[in-house]
Amino acid sequence: MKKFRVAIIGYGRSGQDIHGKFFASENNDKYEVVAVVDALDFRREQAKARFGCEVFADYHEILDRKDIDLVVNATYSYQHYPVALDFLKAGFNVVSEKPFAVHADDCQAMIDAAAENNVMLCVFQQSHFAPYAKRIREILASGVLGRIAMIKIQFSGWARRWDWQCSQRFGGGCLRNTGPHPFEQALDLLDSDEMPQVVSRLDIVNSYGDAEDFCKALLLMPGKPVIDVEISSCNAYADFTYNIQGQYGSLKATMAAIDYKYYNPADVEEPKLNLESLRGANNEPRYCGETLPWKVEHEDLTGSAFDTAVKAYYDNIYDHLTTGAELVIKPAKIKQMIAVMEEIHRQNPLPEKY
Repeated sequence: MKKFRVAIIGYGRSGQDIHGKFFASENNDKYEVVAVVDALDFRREQAKARFGCEVFADYHEILDRKDIDLVVNATYSYQHYPVALDFLKAGFNVVSEKPFAVHADDCQAMIDAAAENNVMLCVFQQSHFAPYAKRIREILASGVLGRIAMIKIQFSGWARRWDWQCSQRFGGGCLRNTGPHPFEQALDLLDSDEMPQVVSRLDIVNSYGDAEDFCKALLLMPGKPVIDVEISSCNAYADFTYNIQGQYGSLKATMAAIDYKYYNPADVEEPKLNLESLRGANNEPRYCGETLPWKVEHEDLTGSAFDTAVKAYYDNIYDHLTTGAELVIKPAKIKQMIAVMEEIHRQNPLPEKY
């Protein structure tokens, strides 16, 4: 089996603790890290100790290399676009961390550069492969919940933050940092290439910077479920990741377990509208009520967005580059997500202070 030679650009939390962790793990038999780029000398030493690879302070030092099969762009959020564009134009296959870019036009520029140079471009949206997301898609596709009225997705908790992710200048904020996970899933479930109507609110509640740490957004489209996405750092009672409301039942899920209940419409008689006053056997007033044969399901899940999902993502990248398999994460679809995020920021301008 051919092993792809990988360069990681940026060896911080993502480059080291997500991508680097996978490449150094027993789950990886398809990639070897041959170069790491980071401006900080101690991180370069960490990478060298871990992989025995070459290390560089500036990514321009490897732009003319011909022996690297894949570049992983794990730089600061505001650098994703210019760094990825440089590597695409130099003829490298690129996996770029989320967010894909700050502007949808920048996404298109990267997509065009990849096509012009006949190389692969993919965005690291590994949560698409997380066990909970995969299983929810399967349950919805089965139809047991009937027509879906609303899908609530909540990536919330209670935390204070004071690092670069609190800075608009660095491309920070919960929408661009955490948001790519729920919004990719939301748009995948909305299943349309059209731009949804967006109703939103951003706020800065308990983080120490000028970028938002609270986001509420509704994605609306005729004939589609209402999609309600919440990302909050001030919700100490965030007890679910998904809540789905359907014609025949409902679903509640965390990233570790799924509960859902539904009835089979074939097993019950559908009531007929009665516009007269409802009454009981003794003519007492009645309220509509019935006992349905609910089927109640509980599923515990194994694996997460940071282990099994990472492997599934990189397996798809490998299959695409070796056999031409279709990319699951399509850059054009992630461009749509960035356009939604741009609209949310347009609706909620926050002053840049730092």
